[in-house]
Amino acid sequence: MPDKRRIAGAAAENLGDAETLYLDDGYTPQLVAEELIKSDRPLTVVTTSLSAAVILAPSTSMSVILLGGRVRGRTLGTVDHWATNMLSDLVIDLAILGTNGISRERGLTTPDPAVSAVKHKVIEVSRRRMFVGVHTKFGVNSFCKFADIADFETLITDTGMSTIDAHKYSALGPAVIRV
Repeated sequence: MPDKRRIAGAAAENLGDAETLYLDDGYTPQLVAEELIKSDRPLTVVTTSLSAAVILAPSTSMSVILLGGRVRGRTLGTVDHWATNMLSDLVIDLAILGTNGISRERGLTTPDPAVSAVKHKVIEVSRRRMFVGVHTKFGVNSFCKFADIADFETLITDTGMSTIDAHKYSALGPAVIRV
């Protein structure tokens, strides 16, 4: 848990000039929401995460847009065509995404095709993308690919990832931040 909190803090510190933000569902993105609520930075946050929406909604400086769809019981994230249709009309400055697996060979993957479809649409409509996740996600492949490593400008993980592995991932394009 301390690793995930450090990752979330680093994500919140690396938003750059983003005014619109997509925040994925999952535990680490939820921790990012907890970091964002501490700030009075004006942001429009689009999310599939019921948890993140509940955390961010009380903010007076943020506008929160919850994407519609079927709610997955395990993650409390919305999926299916309702979410992808809503995303189709948006242009998002920065997307913060998690995943079940990320590998140099297969990219970013998840076991659920409905989740993959939403994440793939987020990749399409966002100008910049950031991955947040612990080192145990790396080298793992799941069922459905939704993005390549090169689609991301930043990968934020913990120091459990070796410097050598960080260099191997950064050679594919993104900056790798180990916290």
